[in-house]
Amino acid sequence: MGPSGGFPYGDWERDIQAISDWLVAEALGRVQLRPLLAGFCDAMNAAGLPVLRAISALSTLHPMYVAHTYTYVRGRGNVTEDIPHGAHNTDAWQKSPLKTMFDNDLTECRFDLTDPKQVAPYPLLGEALELGGTDYVGFLTPFVTGVDVPDSVHDLDGLMTSWVTDRPDGFSAKHLRALRRLVPRFALAAKLAKREETALNIVTAYMGRDAGCRVLNGQIKLGDGQVIPSVIWYSDMRNSTELCESLSHGEYLAVLNQYFACTAGAVMDGGGEVLRFVGDAVLAIFPIGEDGAYSPEEACAKALAAAGRAEEMLEKINAERRAEGHPELDFGLGLHVGEVMYGNIGVPARVEFSVTGPAANEVARLENLTKETGNRVVVSARFAQHLDVDWRPLGAHRLRGVSGEQEVFAPPMARC
Repeated sequence: MGPSGGFPYGDWERDIQAISDWLVAEALGRVQLRPLLAGFCDAMNAAGLPVLRAISALSTLHPMYVAHTYTYVRGRGNVTEDIPHGAHNTDAWQKSPLKTMFDNDLTECRFDLTDPKQVAPYPLLGEALELGGTDYVGFLTPFVTGVDVPDSVHDLDGLMTSWVTDRPDGFSAKHLRALRRLVPRFALAAKLAKREETALNIVTAYMGRDAGCRVLNGQIKLGDGQVIPSVIWYSDMRNSTELCESLSHGEYLAVLNQYFACTAGAVMDGGGEVLRFVGDAVLAIFPIGEDGAYSPEEACAKALAAAGRAEEMLEKINAERRAEGHPELDFGLGLHVGEVMYGNIGVPARVEFSVTGPAANEVARLENLTKETGNRVVVSARFAQHLDVDWRPLGAHRLRGVSGEQEVFAPPMARC
């Protein structure tokens, strides 16, 4: 990855212009920062600007992370790391040379790695020195021009980069001019990549990854969708009304999130797709078919394994709640197999991506049977037939809104 067409040309200005043009071209495409950073550094090395190590930290809008960092070391490739919220309180950040720029309202800093006094306060510079580095320069490139450097990394909408050379005399004036010219173009590509990533993070957090990707790919009109076979998961928290009435708003939300960590968390960890939180209920699917979906047996096995993990997590949470004198939590879960309409419903100006169809209604009715039968997990015959499990038959039951009686079962690990 990098400039093509005979690059490098052996002419400094022509080579730097070629890198600049390539960065802009990459920014206009569907850029990914990890290969872009590697290509950028390799191109500078080929042009005669020796980059030993580069670190790029891109702020992001994500429920778990404040930034993504990409580290390039010549001859070793790239390493990607996610920086969690709260990382600004860690010793590593407090002793980072880039923090110096925030504290002193700077957009550029430079350290001579051959000077022990400059290296000593910053462990990151010591690591660069151990690699063989001789010179370090850092840049802070805000994505909004004409504003002051923010007080905290959490407030940064921009890109932080650092560049280390192993050239005996450090970066030359020519090298620094080239970096100052090229880094903003690299930041432009990073900004556009961040926009795509932010959009994906938002739709994934609020809609689920598959539904979010479908929306980003243009499936946004009312009625857009497709019929797909799936294992359908519907779980509902027990005694939620009583809990809501007895707890403060904040306490009830905390309880809800504990319950969702058990159920929705188990689905996501098990390869399923959480579609909706319906009050205190979770609607999810394990798709069946091609294009990365599962076979019927795989989907059923994954859903049943997720149910087991949900129960295990619930028992751990309840042990903590008992120790604290709080009432235990419980849930009911229905599992079913059927075709669902997976797409947009609502009105033209306000749509929601969800599943509809008889099978989606039937799984909710199955979950209702968990109360009647006294089992935490109830599965349909269409689900049970795909797994060689010592199912416990619960008899034939009439599901509200469904013609005829349906045979239902409970797995061995479900509570009686």
